[in-house]
Amino acid sequence: MTILLSTRTTQFLTQDALLLFVTRFIRLFAYGSLSVVLVFYLTGLGLSTSKTGVLFTLTLIGDTVISLYLTTRADRVGRRRMLIVGALLMVAAGVTFSITHNFLLLTIAATIGVISPSGNEVGPFLSIEQAALSDVVSEQTRTHIFAWYALAGSVATALGALSAGVITHVSQKAAMAPLSGYRMIVVLYAVLGVLMLFFFNRLTSEAEATLDKKSDISAGLPKLFGVGHSHGVVMKLSGLFALDAFGGGFVVQSFAAYWFYLRFGLTPERLGLIFFIANILSGVSALLASRLASRLGLVRTMVFTHLPSNILLILIPLMPTLSLAIAVLFLRFSISQMDVPTRQSYTMAVVPPQERSAAAGIVGVARTTGAALAPFLAGVMFARPALINLPFFIAGGLKIIYDLLLYKSFVATQPPEEVQ
Repeated sequence: MTILLSTRTTQFLTQDALLLFVTRFIRLFAYGSLSVVLVFYLTGLGLSTSKTGVLFTLTLIGDTVISLYLTTRADRVGRRRMLIVGALLMVAAGVTFSITHNFLLLTIAATIGVISPSGNEVGPFLSIEQAALSDVVSEQTRTHIFAWYALAGSVATALGALSAGVITHVSQKAAMAPLSGYRMIVVLYAVLGVLMLFFFNRLTSEAEATLDKKSDISAGLPKLFGVGHSHGVVMKLSGLFALDAFGGGFVVQSFAAYWFYLRFGLTPERLGLIFFIANILSGVSALLASRLASRLGLVRTMVFTHLPSNILLILIPLMPTLSLAIAVLFLRFSISQMDVPTRQSYTMAVVPPQERSAAAGIVGVARTTGAALAPFLAGVMFARPALINLPFFIAGGLKIIYDLLLYKSFVATQPPEEVQ
C-alpha cells in the first residue's frame, strides 16, 4: 500500500493515518471485485433484474440508517469501535450472500449488513476516516492527502475489478459453473472484511476525538446529531450531494457492467479489465484535482471537472460501437472523480473540527439516501430492453443540475486556506 504514496505524502502521515489508508485499500478492493459480478451472481441465483434493483435499494437504505447511527456517535463512543462494528457488518453480509439464495435472507443481510453494489464507499467507514485524517493533517495539506486517499481507493477498486475478471476466467477454464466462480468472489469479500477487523483493531487513541471535542459534540446533539454551528452549511451540502448521488445511482458500476453485457455481450472477465483501467484513470485524476484546487479553489474545481464528465456520461449509450463506448467511458472516468477529494476536503474545511465526524456522517448518509432510491428504478429499466439506455440520460441530466446548483450556492463560501 505504501508504495502508492509519494515520499512527500508519507511524511505527513502518522501510523494511524497509514492504517486508514490500508483499510480503505482493502475495503475498496472488496467493493470493486464484488461490483463487477454482483448482478451476474444474483441473477444466477434466480433473482430477476427488478428484484436485484430492489435488493440494491434496500442495501443502500440499510447502509444509510446504520451509517447515520454509527458516524454521529463515533466521536463520543469511539471511532475505532464504530469502524470495527462496520467491518463486522461487512463480514456478516458477505457470509450470508455466499451461503443462501433465499430472497428474504438476502434482503435482511443487504439491509443490515454492508454491501457495495456500486464499487463505491458505503457504510460508516469513509466519514469516520475523513474526520480522523482531517484532525492529523494541516489545512494546507488536507486536500493533497485526500487526493492520495482517493487514489488509493480508486487503485484498489480497479484491482478488485480486475481480480474479479481473473477469478471468473480461471474458474470457467477449470470447468466450474459460472455461479461458483461468482460465489468465490463473494467469499473473498467476507474474508477481506475480517482483514479490516484486524487493522481497525490496531488503531491507537490518536485516531480518536479529543475530550474537548467529545464534550462539544455531546452538547450539540439536540441540534442535529452533533452538528450545531455548521447546521445550515451541512444541510445545504447534504441536499446537493443527495441529488448528485441519486443521479449516480442509476449507473452504479454493477449496472454499468451489466449494460455492456446486454448491449455488446461482454463477459465478466473482459468487464473486469475495462473497469480496472477505468478506475485507474479515475484515481490518477484525483491527484490532478489537488493541483487544480490550489489554483481555482475547491468549489470551482468540483464543478468545472464534474460538469463535462456528466456530458460524457450521457454520450456513452449513444456510441454506435463497443470501441467508442469504452473510449467515452475511459474519458469520463479520467475526470469524473476529480470532485471527490475536493468535495471531501471542502466539507471538512467549512465545519468546525469538533463537528467533522457528525458532518461527514450526515453528508455521507444524504449521499447514500440519494443513491438508494435510484437502483430500483434502474432495475425496472434494465428489465426492458428498449429502456436500458435511459439510466445514463437521467443520471447525466440530474448530475448537471447538481453542478449548477452547487456553483451558485457555494462559490462565494471559501474554506480557510483560500481566504487571503
